[in-house]
Amino acid sequence: MIAIFGVVVVTVCAIAGYVLHHGELMVLFQPTEFLIIGGAALGSLIIGTPFKVQKMLIAQLMNIIKGVAPSKQTYTELLVMQYELFNVARKDGLVGLESHIEKPEDSPVISRYPFFLKNRHALEFLTDTMRLVIMGGIPEHDLDAMLDLDLEIHHRDNGQPAAQMNRIGDALPGLGIVAAVLGVIITMGAIGGPPEEIGMKVGAALVGTFLGVLLSYGYVGPLASNMTIMNDTEMQYYITLKQGLLAFHKGFAASIAIEYARRSIPHDVRPGFTEIEEACRAAKAGQPMPGAAKEAVHA
Repeated sequence: MIAIFGVVVVTVCAIAGYVLHHGELMVLFQPTEFLIIGGAALGSLIIGTPFKVQKMLIAQLMNIIKGVAPSKQTYTELLVMQYELFNVARKDGLVGLESHIEKPEDSPVISRYPFFLKNRHALEFLTDTMRLVIMGGIPEHDLDAMLDLDLEIHHRDNGQPAAQMNRIGDALPGLGIVAAVLGVIITMGAIGGPPEEIGMKVGAALVGTFLGVLLSYGYVGPLASNMTIMNDTEMQYYITLKQGLLAFHKGFAASIAIEYARRSIPHDVRPGFTEIEEACRAAKAGQPMPGAAKEAVHA
């Protein structure tokens, strides 16, 4: 919701400054300029963006509006889930993990964490990696390189919508000039008319330039920046998952493995050592963790 507040601030301040400078408010109301600039920008987006990326773009914009991002509780649940899975392997051997990995929705461990279960890529990242660990024979550095490659591809794909938004933001001032030029053409057709009419047409044409610049630097550019930051934030969630899996593959105890993972979490959402200990103890006793997560990591 903070993004919506930012949009309101930009809009109100731009219009308020214009009005306080004794500008005529209705001069800014130029539906045709909005149609030219907005329609051209949308068409450009459709032309230059594959349909898959368009869907991702819409989903990421919705995540910005909802403010979806990994929280401390989300990370706590991830660590506790890994702790429980690693303990299954300690008690029953790697073979004991197969039922959890093959049908995670039926797993008595993974099914307890529905927000993780809904995160398709994170779930596949976990299950595919655990299959490799169960199969055995892959050195630690090779597994590390493979996981890095997986994350790099995911990060690159998730960054495409932000790149397209940046491209549209860069194009908007130019599209504003297109709208302004069209307005000047119309003005030239009425050059013999009253000065007031010519002035209104010139003003309408200049609104196109104003809109192009404002939309670019006031809305689209910041949204693209926000999408990039959210993509990086989501990536950190996967890095945490990766660190726990690598530590487990190296043979560390469950509590040590999740400590490796915990240290990779950003400080502002990192649960404390004692918090994780208590959460793991509660999970081991079959008790719900304090304050179950109410938000999911966006897929």
